[in-house]
Amino acid sequence: MPANVVVRHLVKRYGGVDVVKGVSFAIEAGEIFGLLGPNGAGKTTTLECVIGLREPDGGEMEVCGLDARRQMRAVKQKIGVALQTTALQDKITPREALTLFGSFYRERATPVELLQRFALTENADARFDTLSGGQRQRLALALAFVNRPEIVLLDEPTTGLDPQSRRELHAAIKRMKQDGHTVLLTTHYLEEAEQLCDRIAIIDHGRIVATGAPRELVAQSSAMQSVTLVTVQPLEREQLARLPGVQELVCDGATARFRTAEATQTLAALAGLLVAQHSELIDLHVRKASLEDVFIGLTREDDRVGPSGGPSAT
Repeated sequence: MPANVVVRHLVKRYGGVDVVKGVSFAIEAGEIFGLLGPNGAGKTTTLECVIGLREPDGGEMEVCGLDARRQMRAVKQKIGVALQTTALQDKITPREALTLFGSFYRERATPVELLQRFALTENADARFDTLSGGQRQRLALALAFVNRPEIVLLDEPTTGLDPQSRRELHAAIKRMKQDGHTVLLTTHYLEEAEQLCDRIAIIDHGRIVATGAPRELVAQSSAMQSVTLVTVQPLEREQLARLPGVQELVCDGATARFRTAEATQTLAALAGLLVAQHSELIDLHVRKASLEDVFIGLTREDDRVGPSGGPSAT
């Protein structure tokens, strides 16, 4: 499929400090693409450059075949945006907000259509300051669809929502894909990325460190599996530590926990150790590597503030 969004070597700096450092990725038409990273990694700054809220200091961006740096007015007719927080006047109602935002576009959806689509019909005439967090986020999505966009860009849309509201937002985002929209989603929720995204890019310290489908990234990674075992008689810690591939060993009486990148070899040697030490296995649990393991392995938790005290990316 042709790419709907292409970002090449994007750079953004503040006070001489690069906070987005040569980011490149492409989003295919009709897919949900996740930009995943820790707080301060550069997710929101990257998205804000794509939608024209920030002027990049280098790189190229194409949206629907348009040069996003030179043709942003045309680009804005083709995109819908929902930022992390939606700030509207307290007394405005969803119906009024949708009518107002629709007046900015030649091609637009009707308020009735959007209220129905995002389950806001019952709250159509409620004041904004009386809406729940989930209702406000659904209104943000409705506003992003006012101009019937080809591409929807969502900046951490479920941050701060309760589980039920998050589930409702997930359903709305999945429907976007079903209806043929391309979605760029920033998030730091790993489970959300796994559930929603066809592909993801993991960004850390302003650089893309991995790109691919979540399952592919897990399968290709060297992330280790976690093993927990309980035996009748405690096994000798020194013997467990010598098993092939064992790392991060923790022993607590007859329970041992460790991580290994060589699970098959480790478990085969463990069986021999049980026989040698005349112990019996009561319980054994092996947890496969997950996207969380990949994410932790690829990102670091050290300070994301620039070396001269400049602001970190978001």
